[in-house]
Amino acid sequence: MNECYLVSAFVSDFLESFYLKYGSFSPLTETDVVDHLKTKGNRDLSDKLDIKGEIKRYTAGLASAPVAGFMVAYNKHTLSLEDLGTLEEQNWLNDQIINMYGELIMEATEHKVHFFNSFFYKQLVAKGYEGVKRWTKKIDLFSKWLLLIPIHLEIHWSLVTVSMATKTINYYDSQGIVFRHTTDVSVHTLPVEGSQTQDGIPQQKNDSDCGVFVLEYCRRLSLKQLMLFSQEDMPRIRKRIYKELCDFHLND
Repeated sequence: MNECYLVSAFVSDFLESFYLKYGSFSPLTETDVVDHLKTKGNRDLSDKLDIKGEIKRYTAGLASAPVAGFMVAYNKHTLSLEDLGTLEEQNWLNDQIINMYGELIMEATEHKVHFFNSFFYKQLVAKGYEGVKRWTKKIDLFSKWLLLIPIHLEIHWSLVTVSMATKTINYYDSQGIVFRHTTDVSVHTLPVEGSQTQDGIPQQKNDSDCGVFVLEYCRRLSLKQLMLFSQEDMPRIRKRIYKELCDFHLND
């Protein structure tokens, strides 16, 4: 059998399975295809074919026809293809994406980190501690080393973290905005002793990636990784988050 034909068949099979697994080609990268081909032999088969051309040819007929009824369901979270679509290009992330990703972060840290639902802060502001105490009724917060509280104010995402060891609050904002009342409310309703705004963290250079920055802050803080990413990494990070949500775990 012609080797180029064989490689083309491998690519087509991979693209079909990828499409069914992720509901679209939005998170697909050329590296995904190359890595798949490498698993099919001891040598790199990718030099036998125009990978970009093959991807373009195969996806052309399917790009406008998403998998009908595609859903991602995990624990109490359900994501539609529309939800996942907020990870495409420069769309704003919605609460469903933020909250399910928080679930994956907690599991990756064996629940030593607690991620609060994105609606927690709004309820905290509106009703104080009494309004949210039931949210943590079955959770021993003092057994956690880090609490993550995503903040959604109108059209902007930011992050409050609580270090349980030092009982301090840190505020992370990808636009360098300081919402003083955000940390003030947290200081007066949570068992903490002080707060500070984090300086020198990666900053966004557009008006659409704040949610992605928040999830990457959460991921790196929880896994104790350095904040070594930038605006230029956003397309790659968006694709990785999309895959992680469909794979039900954080990827390397």
